[in-house]
Amino acid sequence: MTTYRSADRLHVHPSLYQFINEEVLPGSGLEQKQFWQDFGKIVHDLTPENEVLLHTRDNLQNQIHEWHQAHSRWNLNQYRTFLENIGYLEPGPDDFQIATEQTDEEISTQAGPQLVVPISNERFAINAANARWGSLYDSLYGSDIINEEGGAEQQKAYNPVRGEKVVAYAKQFLDEYFPLRSHSHKDVASYSIENGRLEVSFQDGSKDQLQYPEQFAGYQGASSQPVAVLLQHHRLHIEIQIDYGHPIGKTDPAGVKDVVVESALTTIMDCEDSVAAVDAEDKTLVYRNWLGLIKGDINARFQKGDKTVTRIMNPDRSYTSPAGEEFTLSGRSLMLNRNVGHLMTTDAILNEKEEEIPEGIMDGVITSLIAKHDLLGNGKYRNSREGSIYIVKPKMHGSKEAAFANKLFDRIEDMLHLERNTLKIGVMDEERRTTINLKACIREVKDRVMFINTGFLDRTGDEIHTSMEAGPMIRKGEMKTSAWLGSYEKSNVQTGLAAGFEQRAQIGKGMWAMPEQLAAMMDQKDGQLKAGASTAWVPSPTAAALHALHYHEVDVPEVQKDLKQLSESHLDSILTIPTATSTDWSSAEVQEELDNNAQGILGYVVRWVELGIGCSKVPDINNVALMEDRATLRISSQHIANWLHHHLCSRQQVMETFKRMAAVVDEQNAHDPEYRPMSPDFEQSTAFQAACDLVFQGYNQPNGYTEPILHRRRREAKNRLKAEVK
Repeated sequence: MTTYRSADRLHVHPSLYQFINEEVLPGSGLEQKQFWQDFGKIVHDLTPENEVLLHTRDNLQNQIHEWHQAHSRWNLNQYRTFLENIGYLEPGPDDFQIATEQTDEEISTQAGPQLVVPISNERFAINAANARWGSLYDSLYGSDIINEEGGAEQQKAYNPVRGEKVVAYAKQFLDEYFPLRSHSHKDVASYSIENGRLEVSFQDGSKDQLQYPEQFAGYQGASSQPVAVLLQHHRLHIEIQIDYGHPIGKTDPAGVKDVVVESALTTIMDCEDSVAAVDAEDKTLVYRNWLGLIKGDINARFQKGDKTVTRIMNPDRSYTSPAGEEFTLSGRSLMLNRNVGHLMTTDAILNEKEEEIPEGIMDGVITSLIAKHDLLGNGKYRNSREGSIYIVKPKMHGSKEAAFANKLFDRIEDMLHLERNTLKIGVMDEERRTTINLKACIREVKDRVMFINTGFLDRTGDEIHTSMEAGPMIRKGEMKTSAWLGSYEKSNVQTGLAAGFEQRAQIGKGMWAMPEQLAAMMDQKDGQLKAGASTAWVPSPTAAALHALHYHEVDVPEVQKDLKQLSESHLDSILTIPTATSTDWSSAEVQEELDNNAQGILGYVVRWVELGIGCSKVPDINNVALMEDRATLRISSQHIANWLHHHLCSRQQVMETFKRMAAVVDEQNAHDPEYRPMSPDFEQSTAFQAACDLVFQGYNQPNGYTEPILHRRRREAKNRLKAEVK
């Protein structure tokens, strides 16, 4: 039995207590006893408010259930009036402008990709931080953007035929966005700097310059023979790297070995949906990695072939400006931390009654305390040059929950001796009650908001659960073309721009979930920028480097200026519930939907529960790798729960589907020596039981969230593994 350490009103797990006292508090300017006293007071004062907010969620959901049960026929006016009467739909506030100050340019004025990465994985987190700059050559070579026709297959050894296609693609990119006056980059024989300008020479002795000379931003090496040329377009940089002795460079007339693109401007280091952190041991790992990222001393060692590789954070990049002055650019993404929401509690710290405290309060205090070291200059590198701490807050429902987060941030700033609004907040618009009240939510955090983001996956899960009693939902694949979704995406951008987000804060869009289908990403993801997003989520550094090309294609500030003129109301469309007008699907179509959902649920849950992996590439039923986290799980489990509730399928049919799909998932994971099969002993499989719980108990889960069940089952699995070791 664990012996907790007493700290004023709190009882702290020894591993976390030791970590905070010995690794985090030293150098923070805070005294240990006072820190724990202030922490205990925040917990004591704000826990009751947190509980009231959660009770309000449940109360509103029950009223919506009851209304739909009593109204088999209704129109939008009736429904909207009902939502207003119960306080679900809030009165809209008067117009206002956000007043956020001291945000870094990666948030305020630069548009570019955003990575989201599980902070529990050191290697992934370091890779994400380093994804500020990415090799265009490597990203193209390893992706399906470059086809394999004409002998351009990917092989173990370098394929020069494929390499030629990569170089041609990159040179075409340069010609399109960094054009020369009368030549092509593919014909350049050398680059040099003369009188502060980039000059290019050709084999025939002719010379040329950039069509837009102001795009030349700097260089590395000697002006007559630079080793790197820095160019800028739409506030994003690219670097032409030159090395005549390099295996690639020696095949290029100008010695170009690579084109490096400024890629993931920001990275969300995630403590939430992409991690499986269920106890003090897990949370301490999460916090220790955050400390390592902030201080810049984190490292990851791993085997690559027969070599041991150590991964560390990249240093800043130094250049000479056209005027001959030295300057640097950050070598790393600006890091944001996504805390957990208001729902879950944690046994990492107990209150004075020895009850679990809200995990969101704990995350807020500890991640902010760690980030203070950046403000004090205690790290190897600086994260925020403007002196801000960036926290993304997910899964808030309505303006009162946003106001609560603002109060929590106020209290944290006071206890950490930080100036007001040092803590910036990112509001995830991923719950229905936030979507329809987004203006009011932003109003509550207008002095510190730096980010709003749409999230199709969680938002769909909440859409299904909120309207569970309204009727059977359309098939999951049809959701992307439903009325509410398109209006939700447009309304988010429109609301943010009307509140003054343009050139002040980020407006984000959701994840590209198919990390191996990047040609399709390049065909489609520019649509998010054309819709007004200044950032959009990508699943890997490779995807970030490629998605960065879209930001050269689309001038986001110009798009936002045009969209800012719109004032269309989307409320009625957003409130249009995606129930099926007809459910005359064949038995084969119903079974197909169940198979797809069940296979996806099991494929993700088995890794979460048995291996503690919160985000990974999970093969779907057709063996297409999809990036899965708890948000995707929320949709699938709620969708089956909805169809089960409305008798489109039976409990027996669902159970039979789960058992059949468990065998499929077991086969897909047969290569993994650490994998624990679910079949044939389903009763003894903790993961299988967790998957069943998510569906069969899905109606009663708070807002359809998966965390309560996953956390409980993961703890069971961890306890079983510890017992087996003994």
